[in-house]
Amino acid sequence: MDKSPDAFRTISEVADELDLPQHVLRFWETRFSQIKPLKRGGGRRYYRPADLDLLRGIQHLLYEEGYTIKGVQKILRQNGVQFAIAIGTGDLSALEEMSKRNQEAAHAQAEEADKASQQLRENAKSDTMDENVLVGEAKAKGRGLFNRSKNAKEDAIAGEGMSRDNRTLLQEALFDLLECKRLLDQAR
Repeated sequence: MDKSPDAFRTISEVADELDLPQHVLRFWETRFSQIKPLKRGGGRRYYRPADLDLLRGIQHLLYEEGYTIKGVQKILRQNGVQFAIAIGTGDLSALEEMSKRNQEAAHAQAEEADKASQQLRENAKSDTMDENVLVGEAKAKGRGLFNRSKNAKEDAIAGEGMSRDNRTLLQEALFDLLECKRLLDQAR
């Protein structure tokens, strides 16, 4: 005797329908907080039709789309349970929507990286020009870069340090390098 489509299913019925072992369904309950079958006395699980559709969606994302458990968790967080249910019911427009969003996000990220790269090139150009001016001034005064004399003993005796302007330039260069590192880490 077949059950009504709206009837609750036991874990063995769900496992048979999805062609999965029961322990996999129990494991998924520990990894996906969105899976909440009704539990009766003795811990017996009863799955609603929506639970079954959600499980189908998760199964599709894991086994057919090749996502990891963390990847599916992220998809559920970003798109919600209804998205996974739509996948489970065979609504391919949900998958197309996800693909479209991923492409848009990748495109936006690429544009952002291009803008940052262009900004870095412009900063590097202006920094090079500023550096050339500094080096020229330092050579004219018989001193090294950052307003330090070429003789280290001379500096120690005179007690001279870096000028405020040069210290600011050095801090800006450090900031630019840290920003470059952040962008490189993001691109990986």
